[in-house]
Amino acid sequence: MPNKHMNKITALDAAEMAKQLGESKEQMFRIRFQMSLGQADGLKKLRQLRKDRARMLTIARQREMGSAAPAAAPAQKKGKGKK
Repeated sequence: MPNKHMNKITALDAAEMAKQLGESKEQMFRIRFQMSLGQADGLKKLRQLRKDRARMLTIARQREMGSAAPAAAPAQKKGKGKK
């Protein structure tokens, strides 16, 4: 079941996605820095940023692979035929 974050991410074009990736990287840095100072309020936000960033990178890679070559179909098992 796709969630609202996934729908937003798939709607982004490559330039906007790159911008979002940069912003999320900077936010993650700031949150990790604050957490190192003892402010643990950002743990939930950090986890969400990591997941969104992974989704963006996955979609970017899928688009890259989709334009380069079609996805490989899963291999089918060849079983012994009944005689």
